Amino acid sequence: MTENAYVPPKVWTWTKPSGGTFASINRPIAGPTHDKDLPVGQHPLQLYSLATPNGQKVTIMLEELLAAGFSDAEYDAWLIRINDGDQFSSGFVQVNPNSKIPALMDRSGPQPIRVFESGSILLYLAEKFGAFLPQDVAGRTECLNWLFWQMGSAPYVGGGFGHFFAYAPTKMEYPIDRFAMETKRQLDVLNRRLADNRYLAGDLYTIADMAVLPWYGGLVKGFSYNAAEFLSVHEYPHVIRWADELLARPAVIRGRKVNRTFGELSDQLHERHDASDFDTKTQDKLG
Repeated sequence: MTENAYVPPKVWTWTKPSGGTFASINRPIAGPTHDKDLPVGQHPLQLYSLATPNGQKVTIMLEELLAAGFSDAEYDAWLIRINDGDQFSSGFVQVNPNSKIPALMDRSGPQPIRVFESGSILLYLAEKFGAFLPQDVAGRTECLNWLFWQMGSAPYVGGGFGHFFAYAPTKMEYPIDRFAMETKRQLDVLNRRLADNRYLAGDLYTIADMAVLPWYGGLVKGFSYNAAEFLSVHEYPHVIRWADELLARPAVIRGRKVNRTFGELSDQLHERHDASDFDTKTQDKLG
């Protein structure tokens, strides 16, 4: 069947797997597929995640809070293997009915509070600890502008460009061209902003930077989809400068390792329950 031969049916029905890398976990219905409780560790903050770009946002934030001296930000990070369908367990669905990582439970108060969607988690933690979110109205608003820009824009990069470029069962010119165009437009938006500002919200490092870095920093540094050459990322020098600065931060280095199950073994920490875990090799922890 050629790219132009498909004719949509009058009513779409789910009759076969969608194909591609994530076909085994894609379905048109919500809710749990199996009963399984989530583990609970010793800290009030319990994170259930995987080191995708969305997952990295939260572990970077938590490590930055700890580096800034907020000892109450200690957390347990439990691995959710999305390819195995862990996000469809009954326990996970109770924390996030949308079955997407990351998901957070805050057990520090009289009643546990669930927080899902990565942007919501970042904002929740920033407000809880009074950090990485400007206090003045103008600065706060600019920070949130970029936070919500990322939340609305990244699906075009991940579910759009990334899916059709790297994961779809066949390469199709129209969707790749369409989403490559939009991804480059978004990179240009960032490049223009960062040409005159050290960070996205201005002079302060905020949750906006933590949200945008794993997605767009990953693109320009070649971490995502092996698409740096395809997207001519050298055209965005200010994004590269910003990404290099952030990626050198010790808390960012640590945060990017948490719940990582791919890449160099030295960059993986499948679960994190204490700061000392970073000093122990992954294979030893698993053993």
